[in-house]
Amino acid sequence: MAEDVNYPPFQLGKSRYDQGTFFGRLRHYLDIIDPRTLFVTEVRLKESVKLLEDYKHGTLPPRVSNTQLWEAQKIKQAIIHPDTQEKILMPFRMSGYIPFGTPIVVGLLLPNQTLASTVFWQWLNQSHNACVNYANRNATKPTPVSKFIQGYLGAVTSAVSIAVGLNILIQKANTFSPSTRLLIQRFVPFPAVASANICNVVLMRHSELAEGIDVLDANGNAVGSSKIAAKRALMETALTRVVLPMPILVLPPLIMSFLEKLPLLQTQRSLVLPVHSLVCLAAFGLALPLAISLFPQMSECSVSRNNENLGTNNQRGDIRVLSSGHRLKYQNWNLRLQWQPLAEQLFTTRVCNEVQQMVLLVTAFQTSWSP
Repeated sequence: MAEDVNYPPFQLGKSRYDQGTFFGRLRHYLDIIDPRTLFVTEVRLKESVKLLEDYKHGTLPPRVSNTQLWEAQKIKQAIIHPDTQEKILMPFRMSGYIPFGTPIVVGLLLPNQTLASTVFWQWLNQSHNACVNYANRNATKPTPVSKFIQGYLGAVTSAVSIAVGLNILIQKANTFSPSTRLLIQRFVPFPAVASANICNVVLMRHSELAEGIDVLDANGNAVGSSKIAAKRALMETALTRVVLPMPILVLPPLIMSFLEKLPLLQTQRSLVLPVHSLVCLAAFGLALPLAISLFPQMSECSVSRNNENLGTNNQRGDIRVLSSGHRLKYQNWNLRLQWQPLAEQLFTTRVCNEVQQMVLLVTAFQTSWSP
């Protein structure tokens, strides 16, 4: 059919785009965060679910195109949790992250923040992140609610403490002019959010460092556990959650410091907030898909099998590792690691390739943040 020219043959549960290229990953994530799926009606959702069920059972009605199947899968994946098969609340869907998160970013970056407003916006930001993480959690291996609460409280405490502390230090710095002090204060949200992200990851996953994560062979049979894989996955998640907020929380203050000097905004001060909001929306909307598309979902490193608690019943030398939030694949007995972040790590990109550096940094974070 003519409409299927841009659509490959449908594959249930697979991506429509080539995940081995940057452009393919970018288009894949643009589909995931597409806010248009927020307006899908209940009738359209039921039709999409039924169409996929018919495909699964080989009972598709005639003349159903690949286009219809891919669109049905996009709708279902955007709204229905893959493990619980329940609808995800609209503000906590991946497609709702930018629309519902942008007002929070605007609030975080407002100039001349008071103590109360600083605490409020940092608390709201971490609360929203916690709800998104929980709503999109990996439910095949349930995580105790106490861990989510621990991570949430740690993130809120970290974000508020650093934001308030830095603001107080900047206000007491007599060497800065008022304009310089105001400009520096606009960048305070970034270190606060970055530190909170690290705290949340370590508090949620520090037990994996001691226990390792399950190792499965190519047939899905458990053959042991891997602490090195756990350290690698946790470190990548923590480090990349530092990188991701950078364009979202750093670019708008830089752009606004320039725009506010324009004659239009100098004379029409009522336009500052709308312009500020548009700049934050543009930065958020552009930075998110680009950042999470930089690297493949599967990353690699080499570790020694001799140091892992692995069985010897695998004759082919192909080992898969599957854990809460991570899917890893080891090849040969040298264990080439491939890690695929699930929904909780949707907003992460890889920033470090050296295992030794990551292990050292994870240990430091664990020592600093563990209760």
